[in-house]
This record gives sequence, C-alpha cells and structure tokens, in this order.
Amino acid sequence: MPIFTGSGVALVTPFDNDGVNYEVFGRLIDFQLQNKTDAIIVAGTTGEGSTIAEDEYGELLAYAVNRVGGRVPVIAGTGCNNTKRAARLMKIAEGCGADAALAVTPYYNKATQKGLLAYYQALLDAADMPLLAYNVPTRTGVNIQPATALELSKLGVAGLKEANASIEQIMELFRVCADRLDVFDIYSGCDEYVFPMLALGARGVISVMANVIPAQTHDMVAHFMAGETALSRAEQYKYYPLIKALFLEVNPIPVKKALELMGFAAGIPRPPLTELEEGHIGALLAELRKLELIS
Repeated sequence: MPIFTGSGVALVTPFDNDGVNYEVFGRLIDFQLQNKTDAIIVAGTTGEGSTIAEDEYGELLAYAVNRVGGRVPVIAGTGCNNTKRAARLMKIAEGCGADAALAVTPYYNKATQKGLLAYYQALLDAADMPLLAYNVPTRTGVNIQPATALELSKLGVAGLKEANASIEQIMELFRVCADRLDVFDIYSGCDEYVFPMLALGARGVISVMANVIPAQTHDMVAHFMAGETALSRAEQYKYYPLIKALFLEVNPIPVKKALELMGFAAGIPRPPLTELEEGHIGALLAELRKLELIS
C-alpha cells in the first residue's frame, strides 16, 4: 500500500521574526487541502528543515498533524548529514503522529553507497514508521545509485523521491527496481519530469510547484492515472514555464516570493538563503499572471 498516490506538496515553512508564522502556516495547509493535494511534506528541504531547531521542529510537525486531521498523509522531513540527529528527528516525527518520513541523503559528507545503506538502516531502526529516501545529488553531492535503491527496498525503505537530473539513471532505476515497485514507491522529485516519470511507473510527485498550483499538480497525475495521458502531457507542457521560474534561484527562494505575490505572507528564507533578487521578480510575476494566479 503506497503512502500516497498523486501530488505531495513539499510545503514551505513561513517564518517571521519570532519563528514560524503559524497563522500563515495554517492558511497554507488549508489551501492545499482545499485544492486536492494528496500528501503534505513538512520540514523537508523546501521547508528549510536544515535551519529548523529540534524543539521548533516538533512544534511545527505537531501543528501540521493536528491541522490536517488525518485527511491526507503528513510526511516529516527527517534527513540531515548527522545520522544521530536524523534518528532523533525520526523519533520526534513518530511521536507527533506523522504518517511517514522523508529523509534526504546526508549532504556534504559524500557517503559511499555502503554508507548510504547504513544511514537509512539507522533511520529505519529509530522509529516504526514508513520511510522514503530522497535523492537530489545536485544539492547534496551524493547520488543513490539504482542498485543501491534496490538494496534500500530490501531493507524496508518504502520508496524514493528521485530528483536526479539524469534521465539515463532514472530509466535504469525503474529497470533495476521493476520487480519491487509493488512495495517500493518511486516519486518524481523534479516538477519538470512528472509526466516522463509517471510513464516509467512513478506513483506521483513530491512537488515544489504544488505550493502555487496544488489542484493543477494533482490533476496532472490524476489524469495520467486515469489513462488521459495526452491531457497529462499537455499539462506538463503548460506549467513548464512556471516550473522554470520557480527555480530562477535556489529553492525555496522563488516559491516563497510567488506565494507572497499570491497573498500568503510566506516570509523570506532563513540565512544563508536570501530574498529573491529584484531582477528575477518580473519573470516570476509574468508566469503567475499567465496562469491567472494573480491579477
């Protein structure tokens, strides 16, 4: 049984001078639930989990679980480059009632494939909850190879968010894991690859653009799953310019600005990230207006 099928939003965390802006966080959760999002990922990399303290993390996650109220799965971001801290986050997530965890590979340390297996085993041992691995080598400097993904499935890891830019490796991933896809769910981690990954066998997407267009992202996956592949493909084409605009600078800088322009005071990212540069705001505005997300 998959943790979810469809569109999971990698939800931003709205900060203000006092910490998390819970009024806005609640509004963002409600916006997602009202617009067909199939899962909510809290304190992941888009949610700036690396700059959230552990006490703050528990409060944030508990709030999300309570606000969602079981309507869709809440998935907790638990990965970091300190295995002991990641294990503690797993325990906190379990205690808060999260439905599953999503753990990015340890960044900067550049673990070997053997080290990655040990890292995910430690997280599995830390809490009794489903665990998704997250591969995003452009951000972490480490790459889960397809053969390692297969081994992760045998350890009991429930699935993989794949954000590798290599279509060749993605193809090999699905080929190697073909016989495990009933117990090992693969999700697109790149909004620009949703349709091609669905065609290969993905369960859906864990999405940045869903912060801005949740219903449309859900529909892209739902149309594919319903056999309306031409419509799903057309939607991928339609939203591609917005996807590019949401990555004009490192995520989540542009998506936080997009939400601000849409009326959500998402705040600026925490240091060392900064606010979107003035020179990029016009391009982002143009894409939001084309889709009639703002006037």
